[in-house]
Amino acid sequence: MYHLYLGNKNYSSWSLRPWVLLTHLGVRFEEHLEHFESDDNFDKFRAFSPSGTVPCLVDDLVDDLVDENLAGEGLSTKRSADQANGQVVWDSLAICEYVAEQYPEVWPEDRGARAFARCAAAEMHSSFSSIRNICPMNCAITVDMKEIPPGLTRDLSRLDEIWQEGLTRFGGPFLAGDRLSAADAFFCPVAFRIESYQLPVSAVSRSYVSHLLNLPAMKAWDAAAVAESWREEAHEKEAQDAGVIVADRRRAV
Repeated sequence: MYHLYLGNKNYSSWSLRPWVLLTHLGVRFEEHLEHFESDDNFDKFRAFSPSGTVPCLVDDLVDDLVDENLAGEGLSTKRSADQANGQVVWDSLAICEYVAEQYPEVWPEDRGARAFARCAAAEMHSSFSSIRNICPMNCAITVDMKEIPPGLTRDLSRLDEIWQEGLTRFGGPFLAGDRLSAADAFFCPVAFRIESYQLPVSAVSRSYVSHLLNLPAMKAWDAAAVAESWREEAHEKEAQDAGVIVADRRRAV
């Protein structure tokens, strides 16, 4: 059984990636929600994640298989406390790659589409700093931006390029073909950001964003985010710094 450790659904864009992928593909996992208590949750998250960050996947089936194999060979199944925690995977891209070893549908079957999807996911994983920093994920709010700085304009332009190329080359409605892959999962947090901050994108990209937001998994995540009763000051301030919050779908605290 996979165990997926997440941060607050309203804020944690990195947690959304593997959650929406596993949920959409119907992969069984147990969810462990660990909410942010401050802007630095390293010590708290270290209890389950070596990096002190979320998301983190623990696969306890690895333990079951090891025990079964060792017992079958007449060997001791006694292991250290660390070993008894199962296989730990502590990065969103690494989690997707790990799951893909058992569920190859994580990536497109076609080699060219698969290469494009991997490039797009990796670029999202390592780039787009302006959209991350200026427009932090906050699913429940609508913001009138103070301005669209040059760095954010560049990020949005590059998103348009990637999305239009993928949708045109592989026919859509997903980025690399007719079914969701890890590449789409990596852009799901961006879809929430574009919606929350009313960011300007092309008509093609707007249609893709709408398609992602209307996925059952995305609607379920959004509903859970809106239902969260706690607030974390640093995350709230980041959104306030971007502009004027004109709507908040969460219930009052």
